[in-house]
Amino acid sequence: MYSCKHCRTHLALVDDVISKSFHSRHGQAYLFDKVVNVTLGEKEERIMITGLHTVADIFCVSCGSNVGWKYEAAHEKSQKYKEGKCILERFQILGPDGSNYSIALEAQIGGSDGDEA
Repeated sequence: MYSCKHCRTHLALVDDVISKSFHSRHGQAYLFDKVVNVTLGEKEERIMITGLHTVADIFCVSCGSNVGWKYEAAHEKSQKYKEGKCILERFQILGPDGSNYSIALEAQIGGSDGDEA
């Protein structure tokens, strides 16, 4: 189970992980088929490594922390599989593959949604 690192609210199940090969501006990110206990921010257009996407930030329903984003629309045909799916940024969540995951501030990189696969 994955949960918010700030308040430990349940966000997703291990079985709902689609890919662990994504990256955000803060480091590693996971693509999930389903997340729970989040609220959606405003939809906006973002240019990412894999093209233009319509996304909405997602926030923990309990503490309000920004934990990732939801793909509302992908404008590139090859990226359509992301639509309706959510990214959880690894540094914002606790989970079975390292509950103490963190990144050094100097390791932060520019915003992306890069998929290594």
